[in-house]
Amino acid sequence: MRLLLSAHALRTWGARIPADGLSFVTAEDALAADGPCDADIAFMTREVTGKSSSNNPTAELQGFDAVVRKSPALKWLQIHPAGAERPIYRELRGRGVKVTTASGATAVTVAHSVLGALIAVNRRFPLLADAQRRHAWEPRLGERSPRDLKGQRAVIVGMGPIGRNIAGLLQMLGMSSIGVRRTAAPLSTFEDVISYERLPEVLPRADWLILCCPASPLTRGLANAAVFAAMPQGSHFINVSRGEIAVQADVVAALASGHLAGAYLDVFEKEPLDPASPLWDMPNVLISPHTASHSLGQNEAIFDIFLDNLARFRRGEALRNDVDNLG
Repeated sequence: MRLLLSAHALRTWGARIPADGLSFVTAEDALAADGPCDADIAFMTREVTGKSSSNNPTAELQGFDAVVRKSPALKWLQIHPAGAERPIYRELRGRGVKVTTASGATAVTVAHSVLGALIAVNRRFPLLADAQRRHAWEPRLGERSPRDLKGQRAVIVGMGPIGRNIAGLLQMLGMSSIGVRRTAAPLSTFEDVISYERLPEVLPRADWLILCCPASPLTRGLANAAVFAAMPQGSHFINVSRGEIAVQADVVAALASGHLAGAYLDVFEKEPLDPASPLWDMPNVLISPHTASHSLGQNEAIFDIFLDNLARFRRGEALRNDVDNLG
């Protein structure tokens, strides 16, 4: 059995991957070679895709994609993101290739990013940082004082591992959460769980709209002008899902008008974010360069999922995070 991976991944983890009849081929060597690649399985690690975006694929990603496409015997691809929205994954699944994600590997890290950003935006830390740069003494008094988080409500769109972790952390702050997903089955950490069709019903009660859902025809453009208008004046917005789930011009307009009091944005319609975007200079907006999930332990957590799935694959068992079985 032949495993396709990057040269970096082979150097980093090759010695820790149980050999047992397994040999390696690097994407770099396979791309340089004439003819098809004889890989049976593949592991697409973060350094292959980490600097790419949906509209800006790097040479490393394009090269790996090309090798995967010329691997006729490929049976399984393990990817590092939690979502599998890229068209090539649908293409491979159409060929009968199993595609598995690393869902869960970064759920705690992303939830911690959301928690930190939510507290920072609510407590007006970006405004305080701006005053500090200007050497200005500007106490947050009177109407400028932050609202207490206790008693506020978040509408969390997406109830995978990330959404569930966020709800648990907000619960500790005395906040409540309404979860939004395809089916409305209840979950204990949420005040209520609703289907996507009922989202307009709960928006008037949303102090925070938090996106942590995968991109799909159902979710693309979900956060738009109508959604923001339905939320209370002074509410907040957080996006740690995918940039195309929010209409960026509508986000800018809602922030500029003051209807949205603040936001934490980790993803954008086009990445990197245009230096001319007004979002960079908006008060009480935190911008993160698609790094909400990043941590020193992230790659090891993803590698652990790959090792678990490799053992399952060898035993002929169902694979963890199989995109075709995620419902």
